[in-house]
Parts: sequence; structure tokens; C-alpha cells
Amino acid sequence: MSSSEWSKLIDDIKRCSKCRLSKYRRNPVPGEGNPHAKIMFIGEAPGAREDATGRPFVGAAGKLLTQLIESIGLKREEVYITNVVKCRPPNNRDPEEDEISACSPYLTKQIQLIKPAIIVALGRHAAKFLFESAGLKWRNMGSMHGRVFDAVLFGVKTKLIATYHPAAALYYPKLRPELEEDFSKLKKLYSREVAVKSKPRSLLDFF
Repeated sequence: MSSSEWSKLIDDIKRCSKCRLSKYRRNPVPGEGNPHAKIMFIGEAPGAREDATGRPFVGAAGKLLTQLIESIGLKREEVYITNVVKCRPPNNRDPEEDEISACSPYLTKQIQLIKPAIIVALGRHAAKFLFESAGLKWRNMGSMHGRVFDAVLFGVKTKLIATYHPAAALYYPKLRPELEEDFSKLKKLYSREVAVKSKPRSLLDFF
């Protein structure tokens, strides 16, 4: 990926007016983090704080997400964080199908450029979109969270895992242990799929 290709994509998102959400936003929220990340976190859509700052996952839910990322031994700036929809729906309503259709090509391009080894869907709306885009049947978060699926998303081979949205764990504290357990599984997956493979080999590995 060239830096100019990535910069153009971000600029296109910031200038986008393809759907009605562009009329209500204060700031588009393309995403942030490492464009060469091994793990990509994808939520549904920006909220009020995100719309005000132009950054994904800020405020209380963002603080919890940052803590969870650090629990797997990474820093927030080492991963990439974004949403299916890049502009805030009014009153934080769910994005509508035509809005997702208009905006999702930006996420498609982000995935194709980043080529993450692992994609984490945060919340049921993001999970449904990503699983169905990969040709996988989505049932519900209760039965599918924390499970690892081999997936091909927009031509990119990846491991796909769904978990609860951090905001859900704040509203319903009983979900937090499950969310934390999912991140514990993610830590093991990361160690197996990424950290070990990228570890420099020594002569001892050949004997």
C-alpha cells in the first residue's frame, strides 16, 4: 500500500456526501491507528463524542476499548479502529441499509489496504455486516461471540471474531466478564497467528 493511496481514501471519506448522514455530521470519522495493523477493530457507527472529535471510540466506551486492547499486550496506536459507517446517524439510531450500502465501500477498501490478520467485530450490527460479507451465517451475539472463524473478506484472508460492543458492557455490566473473556481468547489468537509468525527466527529453529 502506498501512502498516497491511503491518504486519498481518508480524504475521500472526509469529503463524502453519498448519503443523508453527511447532512447531519459535524465530523466524519474515518478511523485511526496503524494502517499496517495486524488487528482491526470495527464497530457500527460513530456516536456524539466521535462526531464532535472526528475520532472513533472516544468517551467511556473508547476508554474501555483501550483498556481491553492493552490487556492483550498492544497499544491503541498499534491496531486500527474504525466503523462500518463513518458518519453519526441522528440521535445514535441504527444506520439504515442504504446508508450502509453507500458507506461500506470505504470499509472494504480499508480492509483491502490494511490486510489485517485478525478482524474483531464490535457489536451485533458490525458483526452481522462482516459475517454476511464473508458468506458466513450470522445468528446472534450470544451464541457466536468469542468464536474464531476463517474468513475471506473482500479478497483478504483473515480470522474473524465477534464480541460485544464496549458500550453494551457499560450499560449491562453482566456482559463485561464475557467481553473480557473474548479479549483473553483474542490475546491467544494474536500470539498464535501474528506474534509467533513475525518473531525473528534463530539458528536453533532449524535444528
